[in-house]
Amino acid sequence: MNRKSIAYTGISLCSAFILVTFMLVVTSSKIWLTAFEIITMISGVFMVLLILFLPSSENEVTKPYRIVSVVFVTGNMILTNVTHFVNLAVTEKLIKSGINIPDYFQIGKWPSIEMAIDYLAWGMFMGLAFLASFMFIPKEKGYKNLKYTLLICGILCVSGFLGAMINENLWYLAPMGYGVGTIVICIELLVIEKISKDSIMTIKSS
Repeated sequence: MNRKSIAYTGISLCSAFILVTFMLVVTSSKIWLTAFEIITMISGVFMVLLILFLPSSENEVTKPYRIVSVVFVTGNMILTNVTHFVNLAVTEKLIKSGINIPDYFQIGKWPSIEMAIDYLAWGMFMGLAFLASFMFIPKEKGYKNLKYTLLICGILCVSGFLGAMINENLWYLAPMGYGVGTIVICIELLVIEKISKDSIMTIKSS
């Protein structure tokens, strides 16, 4: 895989995530819930790849931030996949069999143990991964938009996580960061790749 394919994958995946989430909210269908669970688990894995393919400064001072970012995004992936797999493979099957599962053990309910773990993953862990990424992105002009988009995404994710403790509606700041924000990040990666390619072509032709 290369940065371009990662970017196109991210745009497609995030667009699908937004569509599936919208359909789940509108219909409350179990089919869309299953699709939501699967695409969320895939997204957790994708975010690790996205962080790994971000451009990095050659400054030695920034290298620890890259490690920190990878650690947090990996934590997000693990928590996400555990939470949604448990809900898909256990909770939903128990509900189908007629067992009454309390709301506090279900995805989509709040307060809920599973949702709290999910909020921790996508709010705090993903937010900190974005913020650490902001620190290792090169400071050169061509990377400025990407650098500050990561900062904004990180702030939105962490704010959504902390806000959910006060009012559940404040959580929706976080999806703006890891959902819409990721699409913007991927578009900016494509722009960076195009500029880089054009620069190489200019050098070769001169």
